Amino acid sequence: MKYLRIVAATLTGVLVFFSCKSQYEVLLASNDVDAKYNAAMEYFQNKKYQKAAQLFESLAVLTSGTARDDTVQYYWGLSNYRFKDYYTAESNFARFVENFPRSPFAPDAQFYRLDCLYRATYRWELDQKPTHACMAAIRQYLREYPGDDIHREACEGMLHNLQDRLDRKDFEAGKQYYVMEDYPAARIKLRNVLKSNADNFYREDVLYYTAMASYHYARLSVKAKMKERYLVFVDDYLNFVGEYPESHYRKELDGLYQGVQNYLKKN
Repeated sequence: MKYLRIVAATLTGVLVFFSCKSQYEVLLASNDVDAKYNAAMEYFQNKKYQKAAQLFESLAVLTSGTARDDTVQYYWGLSNYRFKDYYTAESNFARFVENFPRSPFAPDAQFYRLDCLYRATYRWELDQKPTHACMAAIRQYLREYPGDDIHREACEGMLHNLQDRLDRKDFEAGKQYYVMEDYPAARIKLRNVLKSNADNFYREDVLYYTAMASYHYARLSVKAKMKERYLVFVDDYLNFVGEYPESHYRKELDGLYQGVQNYLKKN
């Protein structure tokens, strides 16, 4: 009798345990591919992306090598992407592109991977290695899919933003010498910025600080060197106003130039 009571209690516990499991948990543990696949798609459509991602992940083993393989793998990555788990999504999409290069999902998977890489880049003040890697991946994508008008604008926008960061970092590195009042080094560094990239987004600022550096260097020089160094400022000034005649820096530089012209007439 005691034995029967123990068995009954055990069975009751098991039944209670399984009755407490949610439908989702049952599906997650199930090997019913159709039921799991339909549920995963339903969760995805209802924007329950974390649950969808877990179901697609568990499905990936069951559908490997079948007609649903690329669909499951793609939606696994897309679910993580929509859930804003960009690190996992990037891994999903990178693996997808490698395994299914001819899938109809491949262009979108490649684009979403780029977006994940883009989101992993840092502000201009920090390490720009991820920026360079992302830009290389975007350019490769544009070469591989030249007719993709859907994502082209977004890709070009990302490239523009990333190039801006690189240009800002180069400009700020040169400007830092100016802030530290190392004017000869500032002028050299700033000129090198434009030598390496003449189309730097901060070209106007670079030319302004180049002229300012040459002016202060001349102003602080010994008298025997002033005339020679003020002439360098004149060249920098003329370069600046030739390119940016309407610049907001113009008034300040014009005042300095007039003062230098007066000095040169007297000397």
